[in-house]
Amino acid sequence: MAKIDTVNLAVLIDADNAQPTIISGLMAEIAKYGTANVKRIYGDWTTPGLKGWKDVLLKYSIQPIQQFSYTYGKNATDSAMIIDAMDLLYTDKFDGFCIVSSDSDFTKLASRIREAGLIVYGFGERKTPEPFVAACDKFIYTEVLRFEDDDEEEESIQRKSANELKRDTKLVRLLRNALEASSDESGWAHLATVGRNIANQTPEFDPRNYGYKKLGELIRAIKLFEIDERREGDNRSVVIYIKDKRKK
Repeated sequence: MAKIDTVNLAVLIDADNAQPTIISGLMAEIAKYGTANVKRIYGDWTTPGLKGWKDVLLKYSIQPIQQFSYTYGKNATDSAMIIDAMDLLYTDKFDGFCIVSSDSDFTKLASRIREAGLIVYGFGERKTPEPFVAACDKFIYTEVLRFEDDDEEEESIQRKSANELKRDTKLVRLLRNALEASSDESGWAHLATVGRNIANQTPEFDPRNYGYKKLGELIRAIKLFEIDERREGDNRSVVIYIKDKRKK
């Protein structure tokens, strides 16, 4: 029997800069990328502000790490997370890290882990500073995780109409540039290739930020691209190709 390769991940959560309401969606999202072999959450557990986290730690087998705030105005939690992350990095047992925080203090850590050849997934609120977002291979805004189990609420809160999407010049430019870089001479491009190009350009891109679960749904909704579903391969599975409608 062939051995199945497992992507081993270390999950480090800043309890001071993340909300327990994301936990279900967070763990489901992490499972898409690999196996969370280490799950640690950092904070001063003597404070009442972290009670919400205490209620979910056992259910998801997350190890709480106590870090007292020794000096007012200094974030001891961040320092503890960074030290532990470097210790875990040097074990050479992991393929990637998941850093859950909206704090820019982890920018250098994310860059250092990537320099070692490991992948970094960042998770934080929309207020997360751009340097930390850019330092990650992929960054997921935690707002989309809170509604992962409630399709109706997700759509009513976040789904953008075709006109709203078209008015988002940054989004339109991103999609068209990725398509241009991925297309053949006829202008058609494999949707998956376009998606990889987008991820390389913009770590924080996620169709769920616009109310759509998949890139294909977002592409259909914006109505700027032709779509061609082709059956390919031995199993004749459906493969989606797209083309800019401006191209003849």
